[in-house]
Amino acid sequence: MGVEARIAEHQRVVPGEERRSVLLKWLFLPLRWLYKLYFTLVFFGSLALLYIPFRILLFRPKRYQHAFRLKRAWAFFLQYALFIPVWIERRAALPRAPYIICCNHSSYMDIIQMYNVVPTYFLFMGKYELLRWPLFNIFFKGMNIAVNRGSRVEAAKAFRKAARTLDRGTSLALFPEGTIPAFTPRMKPFKDGAFRLAIEKQVPIVPITFVDHWRLFGEPTELMSRGRPGIARAVVHEAVPTAGLTMDDLVPLRDRVFRTIEEPLLRP
Repeated sequence: MGVEARIAEHQRVVPGEERRSVLLKWLFLPLRWLYKLYFTLVFFGSLALLYIPFRILLFRPKRYQHAFRLKRAWAFFLQYALFIPVWIERRAALPRAPYIICCNHSSYMDIIQMYNVVPTYFLFMGKYELLRWPLFNIFFKGMNIAVNRGSRVEAAKAFRKAARTLDRGTSLALFPEGTIPAFTPRMKPFKDGAFRLAIEKQVPIVPITFVDHWRLFGEPTELMSRGRPGIARAVVHEAVPTAGLTMDDLVPLRDRVFRTIEEPLLRP
């Protein structure tokens, strides 16, 4: 049975189950709203308290590693304050920096938990829209890299900045899907940027799978989206080497990383 067929079979819902599912959604909707309100208050409230320390640390690039350590401490606090602790399955040790971290994107929790999963210094590449987030946008005004995919010129600038980051020996983390798909946990096709960059700089790729975030926290502004506490599993896969690869190997490399990240999501 092919991958698409296995996913379809796994996600198939009979009419009776569908009715029960809709009933349960409406029954627990007030609890979801309360949890999302609590999530918002904890996230932005704690960020507001840390805003001045972050501004000071982000003022100069030489302080970025201190800002990274503060972000890790904040993320450690958030996973327990939000009642979404992460359980990590490490299938291999992380390679020597620099490397590119590629993971599926199914929830805004992915960004928070990345700092709990990867202990060594890295910079994030994120979508340009993050610059519009109140308070949180300070992380993408200088330290991290915002990618404007709506402009080829701006996107090219972002990837040149990413290349310079790797040249300095700093790792990068990004979501090769580019955005959160509407049909999580199924993933969108990966964009080529991360794999082109990895081949160009001959750095390994570390695939990471966030298994449960899509179940725990959906789109905050959607009425019926998920929102509840729970254990979040993450799988850190063995690094995929790119030494000796050329641009002719881009598609096989991209497909290999896609299959690696997808594998835990296909489990029952």
